[in-house]
Amino acid sequence: MTSHLRSRVRACARQFEPDLVALRRDLHAHPEVGFEERRTTGVITERLRAAGLTVRLLEPTGLTCDIGTAGARGRIGLRADIDALPIPEKTGLPYSSVRTGVSHACGHDLHTAIGVGAALILHQLEQDGDLPMGVRLIFQPAEETQPGGAEHIMRQGVLDGLEQIFCLHCDPKVDVGLVGSKTGPITAASDSIRVTVRASGGHTSRPHLTGDIVFALGQVITQTGAVLDRRIDARHGVNLTWGMVEAGFAPNAIPSEGFVHGTLRCLDAGTWDHAGLIAVDAIRHTLAPLGVEAQIDHVRGLPPVVNTPWQVVAIESAARAVLGDDGVQATEQSLGGEDFAWFLTRLPGAMLRLGTRSPGGESYDLHRGDAQFDEGAIALGAQIMAMTAVTAAAMAPAAGR
Repeated sequence: MTSHLRSRVRACARQFEPDLVALRRDLHAHPEVGFEERRTTGVITERLRAAGLTVRLLEPTGLTCDIGTAGARGRIGLRADIDALPIPEKTGLPYSSVRTGVSHACGHDLHTAIGVGAALILHQLEQDGDLPMGVRLIFQPAEETQPGGAEHIMRQGVLDGLEQIFCLHCDPKVDVGLVGSKTGPITAASDSIRVTVRASGGHTSRPHLTGDIVFALGQVITQTGAVLDRRIDARHGVNLTWGMVEAGFAPNAIPSEGFVHGTLRCLDAGTWDHAGLIAVDAIRHTLAPLGVEAQIDHVRGLPPVVNTPWQVVAIESAARAVLGDDGVQATEQSLGGEDFAWFLTRLPGAMLRLGTRSPGGESYDLHRGDAQFDEGAIALGAQIMAMTAVTAAAMAPAAGR
């Protein structure tokens, strides 16, 4: 990438940064969960159209925006997810969520602002005659659902004509000005498992007269993971964690119904093929002698994100152009799930982890109601995404599939 192009990208990012921060704060205050992001879709659409760009609306939410001429090798795809989580916000920020029980606790508001910023930068390069390829921005709904909004919008043709695809994801444990990168698998496969248990209910003094729902759920919680530990090679990184459990209304009454809901994650894609079957079988056998009825809902979610080598080179090159050589660090494979993985079953591509921790500030985990993200990462992320498109296009003849 020429020094002229780097300078133009930086200048555009500085020009757009105040508007991008304002956009992020507006989205943060008005979060919407998966497939309900109607206001969010409207705000993005309005901002892009105001810049003279054309958008294509998706169903029921989300949009795409094509910039530049595709050429013989197709377009470069850049993805930003737009949905929030059903988690109450506890940050105390002046632009905190106005919607009870919903917040941008995973940083998708930043992803959206970065995607808009990349679109504006690339549009400016196109107007200046400096955009050598076509780019498609994909503003994707419902990343936090299973099996994910990516698979849903793929059926609407969002990947048609694309040659490669890239994205960033916030990492609030890494300082602003740094990114984490990895070739190969960078996230895990992720499934949803919900177990609903029913019986007649009764008095806690006479548990032998009914199925003890709470005891049964406790056995599911404690025993299923233990069975997986003995049935699956520990080196394959299988993890079952329950995030929700609900049963009962009074301490002296055995309830008639309760449920437990969690996620099953696998680092190894091959193990993902049978781990769910083992878990369901273990749950069924655990509950069999307890005199309860059980409904087991296992939703096969999404595979690991597997970064392809040439695309990692492209996105790392772009990040170094923005952050310097020391700005790119190696990262580890996470047990977190990310439905960007579905795009990579069709196209080569890469996901980069974007540092969003204020230097010297507190570290947060994703999906925490009090998680905060340094807005200084927005302009940097927009530059990295814009430069990734240019870098990937330059490498395209060597990259292949």
